[in-house]
Amino acid sequence: MADAYEVNKDRLWSTLQFLGKIGQDKRGGVTRLSLTEPDMAARAYVEGLMKEAGLTVRRDEAGNLIGRLEGDRPGLPAVMTGSHIDTVVQAGIFDGALGVLGGIEALRTVKERGIRHRHPLEVVCFTDEEGVRFGVGYLGSRAMAGAWTGEWLDAADDRGITLREAFERAGLDPERIANARREKKTVKAYVELHIEQGRVLEERQAPIGMATAIYGHCWLRVTLKGRADHAGTTPMALRRDPAAAAAEALLAAERTALRYGGVATVGTMSLAPGAINVIPGEASFTVDLRHDDSATLQRMKRDLCGEIHAVCKRRRLEPVIDVLDEEAPVSCGPAVLEAIEQSCRASGIPVQALVCGAGHDAAAIRGLCEVGMILVRSRDGISHHPSEWSSPDDCAAGANVLLNALLKLANRT
Repeated sequence: MADAYEVNKDRLWSTLQFLGKIGQDKRGGVTRLSLTEPDMAARAYVEGLMKEAGLTVRRDEAGNLIGRLEGDRPGLPAVMTGSHIDTVVQAGIFDGALGVLGGIEALRTVKERGIRHRHPLEVVCFTDEEGVRFGVGYLGSRAMAGAWTGEWLDAADDRGITLREAFERAGLDPERIANARREKKTVKAYVELHIEQGRVLEERQAPIGMATAIYGHCWLRVTLKGRADHAGTTPMALRRDPAAAAAEALLAAERTALRYGGVATVGTMSLAPGAINVIPGEASFTVDLRHDDSATLQRMKRDLCGEIHAVCKRRRLEPVIDVLDEEAPVSCGPAVLEAIEQSCRASGIPVQALVCGAGHDAAAIRGLCEVGMILVRSRDGISHHPSEWSSPDDCAAGANVLLNALLKLANRT
């Protein structure tokens, strides 16, 4: 491949804008929780785009939409790209969507221009990457990688709808989700295009980055049980106040992240019974721990849990710590990194290597094959928010690097 191919920038931008209207409210925030009506409407739009691009489209048992473009050797393992279109609450329009639409645009360019490739190419729109609705992320990609657990079907959203019921409403058989598993011999490599969701590339004044690794994560739900008492008649020395213990635990999480060079985030917190003149009887919060080294991530979890137990013993409280979700860190594959690096240079883009701090479907797919990630500059590093923004030029640059990386991988023996 002598020259670097380019996608249709205007068409890519148009599809990003159209998809961004599905589930968008008057304030500009997009909410497409997995398997809800907005998500299903968005999936229908994506399926239509895949068919327009000339791809063969199927939906697997986990609800993943797969568009395939056969190569000169159909029996060879596929070179895959993709991402997700489900969102957090009040999200922007680029997270996940760029990877799906950029992947479709890349394969559409190959089809339109008649570019030869040995290995088949696939683009996947994965089910429920965010994990917001049911508390478990990467559902579709984990199922494809053979890491599906039937216990997840009992998880329920805040309206009491279980994951099992959500799959049934989407026309899927929950008992067959494990059948979405792909054999390793059917997938050669996976390359995901995604916005950075941070400020590193912007600080470097670079449009595109190449992830060398992806943070692993550990999500904890911590419940501290004490005793609810009258706020005025209970002396400080007699209190069993879980709110005060939670404050200590939050600071312990911060210290743990700083000590190990990772990150820790307390994203939700609640107190019960929740009255201004009542000492809480219970405090509950979540902790998101991340690191790019698996052993260090486990030490972070161990140390933080130890500190929480020590605080509760001193304050005469009962702690309950549940692990909601865990994913090991991922090192990106050398063949995929080489293809991305070569594609950046062919497009005249300086190679910017960095560690990806956000979780992605690539973290699950690494159980199938080598993976890699192309990251696109995010303005002000904002993500999971209506102000999330990547420019048309940067989005197109990322899709161009993706297109050429896919072709390099698809033409290698």
